Amino acid sequence: MQRLLILMLFVSLTLMAGCKNDTHKQLEPQGNLVQIPLAELQPMQARFYKVNLNNGEVRFFAIKGADGQVRTALDACDVCFKERKGYQQQGDVMLCRNCNLTFPIDRIGPSSVGGCNPHFLPSRVEGDQLLVAVEQLQNGTRYFP
Repeated sequence: MQRLLILMLFVSLTLMAGCKNDTHKQLEPQGNLVQIPLAELQPMQARFYKVNLNNGEVRFFAIKGADGQVRTALDACDVCFKERKGYQQQGDVMLCRNCNLTFPIDRIGPSSVGGCNPHFLPSRVEGDQLLVAVEQLQNGTRYFP
């Protein structure tokens, strides 16, 4: 019986080690930009990304709102960022995993700053690509201590 328990514990730990749940897709800068094909973005479905820079890792999400407009924000809140918990999507809102406040996806943008908000990340659409300037990502590293 004791051998069976030890074996079960070993198998469980092995499975857990092999199932790391990293939901952020790794991106590599191309010059001074990070590019995301717009085809990756579906309406009202957040996609999470990470970029390793000289001054640290930055995590962010991109999402097409109900109006079709692409919105980008750091996966860090202006207030709770030190907890390193980020956001998760729940229907048409983004939920802060630390304080449980919710933020409508269609309101994420340059006017929703301060307080417990997803930190706005400027981006632009050119052709079939979403472009984020590496400089903007570098500015965001302070939110990932």
